[in-house]
Order: sequence, then C-alpha cells, then structure tokens
Amino acid sequence: MSTYLYDGTFPNLLNLITKLINHNIKPMDIKPKDNFEPTLLDEGITLELDDAFRVKDLKIPNPVIKTCYYVFLSSDKNKELIIYYFLLNEKKYQNKIFYMRNLKCVNSALKLAKQVSNETHKLKGFVRFKEINNHILYSTINPTSDCLHLLSIHFAKRLKQEYWIIKDERRNKYSIYDKKRYYIVSGENLSLKEMIDTKEESKIENLWLTFFKTIGIKERENKRCQMNFMPKKYWHNMLEMREEYEKSNNRRKII
Repeated sequence: MSTYLYDGTFPNLLNLITKLINHNIKPMDIKPKDNFEPTLLDEGITLELDDAFRVKDLKIPNPVIKTCYYVFLSSDKNKELIIYYFLLNEKKYQNKIFYMRNLKCVNSALKLAKQVSNETHKLKGFVRFKEINNHILYSTINPTSDCLHLLSIHFAKRLKQEYWIIKDERRNKYSIYDKKRYYIVSGENLSLKEMIDTKEESKIENLWLTFFKTIGIKERENKRCQMNFMPKKYWHNMLEMREEYEKSNNRRKII
C-alpha cells in the first residue's frame, strides 16, 4: 500500500478515487501533492488520470457527492481516505449508504459534513461587512472548515447588487464578487492596495455598537448561553464582540 497524490482539488480527488476503486487499489493514504513529504519507504504515487473526467458524469447520487464535497471542505487530516471508503461502500450499498452508520467511514463522513454545514450556517449570520474605499463591502473570517465557497454562494444571492470581498485569513484567500459572479483567489496571487474605511463607516459602527449595548439587559447576561449561540472563535471578526474578545485574551495572558 502506498500514498496516492492529487492536485488538491475536489474533481481531481474524485477522479483519482474513481480510478483506485475501478482497479481495486487500496491506498495507504491519499494526500495533496503540496502537503506530502516523501520518505524512504513512501515516495508517493501520481497516477495518470482521465483528462475528460467530469464530476457530473459520475453515476453517483447528488446527496452522496454533496456529502463528499462537505467532507473535502473539512479540516480533518484523513478526509481523503474517508471519502475513498465512503464511495467504496456506496458502490456496494448504493442508496442505503446513509443508513449504514455502523460503518466507521459513513459515520465519520456524515459527522464531518454536518460540522461543515453547521459552521457555514453560523457564519452566514456572523459575517460582518464594512464599507471600504470605492464602496466595496469587505469582511474577514477565520473558519475551521474551508467554507468560503459555500458562503460565497449565499452572499452572491443575498448581496447581489453590491461589490464585496470576503477574506479567509486562515487560508489566505479571497472571494471577490463583481455583481455578476464571485472568484476565489489566493492571497499570494492578489495584491490589494491599502483598504481605507469610508467616513460613514465609523459612524455606522458606533451606531451599531450603541444599539447592541443598549438592547442588552445587564441583569440577564448569560455568558455561557451566549457562547453556545455565538462561539468564541468567531468573536475576533465580529464588531460587537471584539472588545470582549480582547479582554478575554488579556485575562488569559495575565494568568
């Protein structure tokens, strides 16, 4: 058994997995080329894949493809193998695959897909845009999963009459929307000039903070409940929680 390599994209991963399954090859691991470090015992194998391969040509139900895609977007280090075994068992059980929770690969795939779906849903409400120069809406996020594409689909419909940019700081990439479609661009291939907030933006931020603090009832504060609905890992990118986030970090440093 060896480690098989792919180019890091979802279609290429499915292309590779399809070939492995069709040739009854059981991989020790599957990794993106950029994240693989060869050893004396495993130099990695790159197979010649079908250039005409298209995901939509696979005879696999859409719910299965969607689950695999959500697993692919997760941060699990074994996600490629989970997808391999999930598709391998799908070939055997077909439309009953989602009921086979006793299989480790199925249980793991559904769990990871749900985590990605839940985080994407939360971020739809937690993303905070601000207006920068040229009337562009700009936001930063630090999600655990690679859900920038899923968020872009949502905001392309929600803010279709606006120019906007969402930056995934953890992965250093941007989603840029031009009122027609969005483009996912690596930060290494993008050079943005200094972004300056508009004069109205600071006023709007102050009004929002005043509103947020005014509607809160101090006697009914419940930090634990608040963190259940608004996880602390998102506070850094939320205007109304940034002050609380900094206080929390300062207390941690003192301790």
